[in-house]
Amino acid sequence: MPHVVVFGLGGTIAMTSTANGGVAPALSAEQLVAAVPGLAETRIDVEVVDFRRVPGASLSFDDLDELAAAIEGHLAAGADGVVVTKGTDTIEETAFFLDLGQTRPEPVVVTGAMRNPTMAGADGPANLLAAIQTAAHPTARDLGGLVVFADEIHAASRVRKTHSTSGHTFVSANGGPLGYLVEGRPQVLNKPTTRVTVPGASTRQVEVGLVTMVLGDTGTLLRATADQFDALVVAGFGVGHVPANVVGILTELAAAKPVVLASRTGAGSVLTRTYAFPGSESDLIARGLIPAGFLDPLKARILLHRLLATGHDHNTIRAVFTGSGNA
Repeated sequence: MPHVVVFGLGGTIAMTSTANGGVAPALSAEQLVAAVPGLAETRIDVEVVDFRRVPGASLSFDDLDELAAAIEGHLAAGADGVVVTKGTDTIEETAFFLDLGQTRPEPVVVTGAMRNPTMAGADGPANLLAAIQTAAHPTARDLGGLVVFADEIHAASRVRKTHSTSGHTFVSANGGPLGYLVEGRPQVLNKPTTRVTVPGASTRQVEVGLVTMVLGDTGTLLRATADQFDALVVAGFGVGHVPANVVGILTELAAAKPVVLASRTGAGSVLTRTYAFPGSESDLIARGLIPAGFLDPLKARILLHRLLATGHDHNTIRAVFTGSGNA
């Protein structure tokens, strides 16, 4: 029997009604697993760890560091795969963080729910069953971190939450899902051509900011927050453009710390040599900004944070982003 460890972190999938109205995380990981119809018939041995009971919005990097260490311990002890249940608000960031640290072949699958257990048509049990079946199956090995939702299998490096309430909120705009759950079995149709990992535990606390460019931006937010961060991600327009009047402050920042240039569009790549006006992608790269490639701003921030926290210097960070880290 394949052995899968389920870590419960809370989120909508674990929420029940409160005395004051609304819902909040309350169900244990054991209760979530016990409520999944058909799980016993899968002949998968499921171990449960009640790790946290918090909303997805309240998770911290410290929580994720502890989770990654706990996952590594269970995989080293012989688990065939891991499932993490959590709030959907930060699934794309959590899954990518775990993906970056996962150098073992066993799958680490993240899932959750858009409809809490008090609602008609709650999707938590179906998503959890699909995630467990994926984590237990040999087909999912060597794919790194995954998000399984609505019977779709997504690479952690690609997936994004795209709708605030829809059950089909998770989309991989660059390349589509890796595959699907079909009759309880994962069917993988495509695989990423490259994958970056950043092994090792965090060695220091870092702050990485994310500033999104907007029409008429004068750089006020950049100037006000520049000294608060160890590194910065700038979500530029289109293929990586910013207003001409913020070029000066970005040049100063890029000389002092890593500044990564991503696209705020959520799909497609930052370019490197097409446009040539002040504030264009080629102009900014020449001034020291680091192109994020296909990584969206949220993923770029997670990778930048992980690299800094594990002790990598500016040159190494640039090499990762401009090499395999931007696919």
